[in-house]
This record gives sequence, structure tokens and C-alpha cells, in this order.
Amino acid sequence: MSSRYTLSKPPEEVARRFKADVTDSYEPRFNIAPTQLAPVITSDAPKGFSFFYWGLISKWANNKSISERLYITRAEQIPEKASAKTALMERRCLIPADGFYDWKKVSKKGQVPYYFFEKQHQPFAMAGLWEEFDDDEGEQMHSFTLITCAANQLVTEASDRMPVMIEKTRESAWLNKATPFGELVSMLTPFPALQMQRHPVSSRVNNIKYDAPDLILPAAPSDQFGNYTLFD
Repeated sequence: MSSRYTLSKPPEEVARRFKADVTDSYEPRFNIAPTQLAPVITSDAPKGFSFFYWGLISKWANNKSISERLYITRAEQIPEKASAKTALMERRCLIPADGFYDWKKVSKKGQVPYYFFEKQHQPFAMAGLWEEFDDDEGEQMHSFTLITCAANQLVTEASDRMPVMIEKTRESAWLNKATPFGELVSMLTPFPALQMQRHPVSSRVNNIKYDAPDLILPAAPSDQFGNYTLFD
């Protein structure tokens, strides 16, 4: 479902990779979850990090709690929805990351968490859309949604969906407001499986309040109940 991801690199490395100013509020993260603030690079401000809430809220909404339902946007649905098409043309963002989690079902109720990352452990950019909204006090806030596509061969054993990972050579085109709709849609495809790796991680990742470096370390595959499995 792509409901957690990481951006664990130090600020200097992240700034070099994305050629963007990283603010003092940046901290390495190991368990970014929906409704939390996370850094994005928008088409309106491509030279720096902005911090938006993960969970898209439309302009008509004034309740941040509904954002939990809108943290994912399916790539194939964008051409079918007028609001999504408008967002794609006007409010795109890159979501800096260096890995994401997903859960492989191993029994009726048991799931084993896996960590997916670029083969060379390099940061990458996921595709997103952003929005403005007013909170209950009338203050202007910002949120974003993560675009997903069909999973590649590496991810598909855990999930049928994965984040859209924009190729590095196409990141500037993704942020360029002049890029035509058809070219943008062509970027919403699975990242090559051969350029990725994965390993099982601790079930501590299930707790969104736990955010520590040990989460991304390899662990014996076990489900949320502590039951170990022989399946990888």
C-alpha cells in the first residue's frame, strides 16, 4: 500500500542530490507516515524543501482528519478525474525518499514488513501532487498525495502497488510547468526491479511513533505477532 517511507540521509547529501536548499527543520526520518509533515519539492518552489502534510485535502475541505483517506493517488485514475488532471498540470511535487516499506501477507492475519530501496542505496524522488487548504482557524496549510502505479516484479510479492519513482533524468521535466500532459503521464510507470533491492525488517515499523535507524536494518522475517516465517 506504500503507506510508509524513509528519508534517512544527512541534510548535506540530500541537498546535493536534489540541488535544493534544505532547511534547519530537516531531520533524517525512518518511518514517515500519513498525516505527518514531510519534505517535498514543488513546481512552484523547485530550489528548496517545503514541509507539507502527507494526505491530500481538496480546497472544499477544512478538516485535516479526512486526509488519511487521500494519501495515495492511483496513476491510472488521473486521466479519468478532472480534479486529478488539474492537479497534475498545476500542482506537481517531488517527494524525496531513500526507501519505502510494504507488507507481505504470510497468513490469514500475519504480515511481514519489507524495506525497498534503490540498489546503490541512493536517494530518489517519488511523484506527488500537492494542494492548499484552510484549517479550522482559517490558516492556510499545504498537503500532498503520493502517486502509485502497478508494482514491479520485486515489489509485487508484497503488494500490487508501489510508489511512482521518477527517473533522475526526468525530475526537472516533472517540475517544469511547461511539460505537456502526455509526457507527465508517461512518467507514471514502475521503476525497474533490477535497480532495486529489498529485505525484511522489524515489525517495530508498524508503530508510526517509532522512528529510529534500526528500522531499516535487515531482520529475520516475522509478522506483527512475532511469528517467524521461512518465506522471503
